[in-house]
Amino acid sequence: MMGILIAVMSGVLMSVQGVFNTNVTEHSSLWVANTWVQMTALAVCLAVWGAVDRSSFALLFDFRPKYVLLGGVIGAFITMTVVKSMDLMGPAQAVLFIVVAQMISAYLIELAGLFGTEKADWSVQKLIGMAAAIVGVIIFQWERSA
Repeated sequence: MMGILIAVMSGVLMSVQGVFNTNVTEHSSLWVANTWVQMTALAVCLAVWGAVDRSSFALLFDFRPKYVLLGGVIGAFITMTVVKSMDLMGPAQAVLFIVVAQMISAYLIELAGLFGTEKADWSVQKLIGMAAAIVGVIIFQWERSA
C-alpha cells in the first residue's frame, strides 16, 4: 500500500512540476528553466543529505556499472521533454503519453532484464493492460479532436 501511495505522489508531483516548469520556460527559455530546476533540485538534495544522511560520495566511484550514474544527465532531458510536451499538448495529454511510454518501456526493460533488473516473464495480463492504456490514449485523442 505504501508503494502505491508513493507512486501516486510521484505522479502528482511530476504533473505539478511539469506545469510549473512550463510556466518558467515561457518567461525565460527551455534551458534556463531546466538549469534552474536542476540547480534547485541539487540544493534541496544537498540540504537533505547534510541534515539526515551524510553518506560518502566516494562510494559512487566504486560503483559498477558506471553507466547507471548517468541518471542526472537523463533527468535533464526528462525535464526538457516534459516541459516541451506540456507546452505543445497541454498537461493532461502530455502526461497521458508520458505515462503510457513509461509503462511500455519499463515492461520491455523488465522483459529483457536490462540495467540490472530481474528478468520478468511474459504476461498476457500485462499486455492486455498496456493495450487498454493505448486504447485510452486513442479515446482521449479522439475526444480532443471531436
